[in-house]
Amino acid sequence: MRSIVAFIKREAVLIVLLVALIALQALRPQSAHALIAMIDGETLLTLGGLLVLTKAIEHTGAMHWAAQRLIHRVHTERGLALVLVLFAAAISTVLTNDVALFAVIPIAISIQQLVALSLRRLVIVIAIAVNAGSILTPLGNPQNLFLWHASGVSFGGFVVTLAPLTLILIAGLVVLTCAIFHARRLDIPDGVDHVRVDRRAFAIAAVTFAAFVAIADLHHAAWGCALVLIVFGVSRWRTILEIDWLLLAVFALMFIVLRSVANLPLIHDLCAHANLDEPMRAYVAGAITSQVISNVPAAIMLESFTQRWQALAYGVSVGGFGWCIGSLANLIAMRLAPVKGLFWRFHLLSLPFFVFAAIAGAYLIHAL
Repeated sequence: MRSIVAFIKREAVLIVLLVALIALQALRPQSAHALIAMIDGETLLTLGGLLVLTKAIEHTGAMHWAAQRLIHRVHTERGLALVLVLFAAAISTVLTNDVALFAVIPIAISIQQLVALSLRRLVIVIAIAVNAGSILTPLGNPQNLFLWHASGVSFGGFVVTLAPLTLILIAGLVVLTCAIFHARRLDIPDGVDHVRVDRRAFAIAAVTFAAFVAIADLHHAAWGCALVLIVFGVSRWRTILEIDWLLLAVFALMFIVLRSVANLPLIHDLCAHANLDEPMRAYVAGAITSQVISNVPAAIMLESFTQRWQALAYGVSVGGFGWCIGSLANLIAMRLAPVKGLFWRFHLLSLPFFVFAAIAGAYLIHAL
């Protein structure tokens, strides 16, 4: 019984989606073929490949080595916070915001055990950092991955479009970090940076990662995913077993449930008459809807009602800030950190940052 309760708590999103699917089928039954047709196969295959690749890179120890080499050169509380925040933002551009959290927050926890540093504030700015950094590329987060495939633009074209918003938000994050952390000197023990990297495994992962991105950019996700499975099925088969397969099930269900909801007459008429082909309306819809159902579901639900993918991408990106449910990365960050009272303190920083991000995004939408 305890194991069942633990599973429900751990996989609450999956359970909610399954219940929602059952309710929708009772309300408006659809065939299995129709439900499967709602799944975006390109996005799901690309996400599967990324899960394997990120797990493989994590196993090499390269991320911990890079972060700790940087930390060894920092001498102040503010500098340490900035290093971790910028490192988190940087790796989230290629390893997704969720994976970046699994890499950086454990490092922050271990550092906090060695030096006097506010873990609560550090976790909050790291959560904001991975959401901000992940905006830049199609690989940064699931909503970008989906919108990239839906838009049909090149990898480079997507990056150029999202770069202005990313740069402004990173600049704002730097200001925020400098404001809430002091410049007092820290003494970092020399033993912090003793991490061994499996160079051969890292080289294999890096080359495979580059090939996978190139293949995915040509919109041949199935071939890219096959390449990843073959490479690591031969050299690191345990990596494939360790990835979060249920996450793929969650995203498959998101496509089915949210597209089914969007097809309900009431919801369809509401979205269809909202004139979401007007850029500012698409932007506002993405930002506000994300605050209610999170930015990945918001992108999936609204994409079919607008041709303005750029404005929608800006909206759901901004929507990742503010209320914690805006991005699943926020919830993951709070779950990973063993800190009490994090929920309300998170919102004391995240809500003002959402206002800043919303204004910046609106200005860029108007200017572009």
